[in-house]
Amino acid sequence: MEKMPGHPRLYRRGATYYHRAAIPVDIKDSYPKAEETFSLRTKDYQEAVRRVRVAAAEVDRKFEAHRRLMAEQAKPPVKELSDAEIKRIGDVYYAARLEEDEDTRLHGFFDEDGPLPDTPIPSFEEYVELHDDMDSVTRHDFARGKVDTFYASEAEDVLSWDNINIRLAPASPSWRKLARELQAASIKAAQAIQQRNTGNVVDTPRTHGLEPQSQTPLLSVAVEDWAEEKARTSWVPKTKHEHLTWMGHFLAVNGDRPLDAYTKADARAFKAILLKLPANWNKYAELQGLPLDKAATKADKTGLKPMSDSNVNKLLGFVGSFWNWAAKHYDEAPVSPFRGLKIAERKRVRDERDPFTVDELHAIFSAPLYTGCKSLHHWQKPGGVVPRDSGLYWVPLISLYTGARLGEIIQLYIEDVREEHDVLFFDINDRGEDKRIKTAYSERSVPIHKHLLDMGFMDLVEKRRSQGQKRVFPDLPMGEDGYYSSPFSKKFSRFLKVAGVKHKKNAFHSFRHNFEDACRDSDISTEVMDALQGHGPEGMSKRYGRGYYLRKLNEAMARLQFRDLDLNHLMKSPKVSKP
Repeated sequence: MEKMPGHPRLYRRGATYYHRAAIPVDIKDSYPKAEETFSLRTKDYQEAVRRVRVAAAEVDRKFEAHRRLMAEQAKPPVKELSDAEIKRIGDVYYAARLEEDEDTRLHGFFDEDGPLPDTPIPSFEEYVELHDDMDSVTRHDFARGKVDTFYASEAEDVLSWDNINIRLAPASPSWRKLARELQAASIKAAQAIQQRNTGNVVDTPRTHGLEPQSQTPLLSVAVEDWAEEKARTSWVPKTKHEHLTWMGHFLAVNGDRPLDAYTKADARAFKAILLKLPANWNKYAELQGLPLDKAATKADKTGLKPMSDSNVNKLLGFVGSFWNWAAKHYDEAPVSPFRGLKIAERKRVRDERDPFTVDELHAIFSAPLYTGCKSLHHWQKPGGVVPRDSGLYWVPLISLYTGARLGEIIQLYIEDVREEHDVLFFDINDRGEDKRIKTAYSERSVPIHKHLLDMGFMDLVEKRRSQGQKRVFPDLPMGEDGYYSSPFSKKFSRFLKVAGVKHKKNAFHSFRHNFEDACRDSDISTEVMDALQGHGPEGMSKRYGRGYYLRKLNEAMARLQFRDLDLNHLMKSPKVSKP
């Protein structure tokens, strides 16, 4: 076969011209032919050039169709069909039944007085009787909730039609629903055919008007997969409840549709609702029991104060986190519709919580818990007990001298208090079913400050070890939401109130800000401060090596001091101030 000029796919064999194309590499293994070669049915060169262009375009369409087919088959099967999809398939099936009937009538029935047909065809009476019998059986089974093998196989067949083309999981509960829908469509079609049998005009619906719907999963199905994965990796019950609650509200507002059917308009509509909604909206008697959108409208009309911008952003984050996950897991999922929708807040994160003032720190660490209380249970009342073996006593001190988060401290195991290269340190990690850290950078080593050692912290560790305890603070239980921090946070808030220092801009997290300020005041570099607090630069340990890294952190910790803060009374052997 001779290659000809004028088109890269134009060839000639003898006097006849041909189209010849190699199969593209990406589909070569699955394409049913070794090459696309066929006659252009002309010996005229100019006509051959015209025909090969048309043929090449058609072959390229076949290649692209094959690519789509392969991509479709590579996708995981659809777990479940929506009610809307099942109804649509029923409509297509109904139209197909009427189209078959119309085609039969177009070709005519056997007539004893007419010419003998080339192939056997039924008479009109036989055709009516056959359809009546089929309709009778279908109605009998449909009334009794039975699905026979005929409609089960019809369900398989109809899903493969070009205007449907859905691969449904074998174990899907939608198979039975679909077969029932096909029965219903068949009964409706039988009624229409009976009307035609009596001479009435019944139009056949045009199936081309029923566009195939998206084959991407429904939002509700994808959310289930998301929740299942997150529950295996990072979520605790509280996190799961928060995220699924607000995803449920998003579904209620925007409806359950395939993932690729959602747009930024849906996200904007949801944000508009949140902007009208008060904080803890379901605690308002007048809003209880209302759907989210109606509750927002009523709250706006009655003048209820809307939630803060930071709260709106938090809720947008719950829903937006699903869309970020979906974009990574589904080719058809849109870029997160919530991207860029958070409110630009004027306040810095630091401004949300103040550090404790020196006077407030003195009040905290001079409370009866640290100077003598009636008992651990009655920690707010003065007495002769200093509960040095309790978590309530130690956790605030550790946070002050390490900048560690509340949960990171409470979850510490005995084995997390370690020594390497002559440095005692806290090994903050998530190695344990009950342990978690905020980010990958949160896993870190934090040298233990000399003041904590002088206060007797290692005595507590040794006591727990001798008791056979796993955790340093076994007296601090995990909350029902799966977080150690929740019960302690509430108790510490009461502690601050009793100490007379509580206001809306301080909380346990304020210790973390005190640590940051002390680092700056002690000339500790930002890089080291971030490494101590788990803010990111794991690069320090990679650049310097672990031993050098630990010693550098320990040198910085040795310089850490809190200007004007005197906690001498907490030391095991208090130093006597010189006159």
